[in-house]
Amino acid sequence: MKTPGEKKKHPLLFSGFNQDNGCFACGLENGFRVYNCEPLKEKERQDFADGGIGFIEMLFRCNYLALVGGGLCPKYPPNKVVIWDDLKKRSVIEIEFSAPVRTVRLRRDRIVVVLDMLIKVYTFTQTPQQLHVFETCFNPKGLCVLSPSSTTSILAFPGKLPGRIQIVDLAHTDHMPLEISAHEGPLSSIALNLQGTKLATASEKGTLIRIFDTSSGNMLNELRRGSNPANIFCLNFNRDSSLLCVSSDHGTIHVFSVDDESKNKQSSFTA
Repeated sequence: MKTPGEKKKHPLLFSGFNQDNGCFACGLENGFRVYNCEPLKEKERQDFADGGIGFIEMLFRCNYLALVGGGLCPKYPPNKVVIWDDLKKRSVIEIEFSAPVRTVRLRRDRIVVVLDMLIKVYTFTQTPQQLHVFETCFNPKGLCVLSPSSTTSILAFPGKLPGRIQIVDLAHTDHMPLEISAHEGPLSSIALNLQGTKLATASEKGTLIRIFDTSSGNMLNELRRGSNPANIFCLNFNRDSSLLCVSSDHGTIHVFSVDDESKNKQSSFTA
């Protein structure tokens, strides 16, 4: 029972960092919040009386956010992407689909929408124009990464067969996508470094992490997380791509050296 004056709690539906990891956003049953990381401080708060937000994609620290409804009573239909202008405090762009939206990725010039078996790329304009459609295998996790770098426009996502990765340079879409056979089984997590030059992948087995060169497709590193299967929640490079952090459902966080594998030992942080 709530005591007088106690605030109502709203379950967390989503949390995710912006492109430079300087901020993170949280989707709630009654709206969303944006926080600065260092120092940790709430930057923006938007409450909705009529529904929840199940996915948020920030665009660095600018006023535009991509929202998808979620929770017990979604603010927006799950098959719609809403671009929210936090200065105007309202929706300025809406794109509707025939299937649920799994993920949205933003660049200053592109909106990328991930459906169960399709990736759709649009111009980031007042009236978005569809530029490309890419087919994938069944992708309910919405795996897709987009380089935020101003010098590279790399987009990576699952291929048409499980365990495969497609890499597309959105600045040169006349070239055939680069396809990599990354793992034998379905993918569980993928991550690009900040520069868009390295791609880390993990399969649903979760024992091996592989890192590939995005221009050639060559494997640069193979890192062993452990011998027991694990569900990999997240992969993340540090700013200069010298380290890779891996978290799993085993309650551990592994940090690997990418530049010098001799530094890697069988150790981890326990959450």
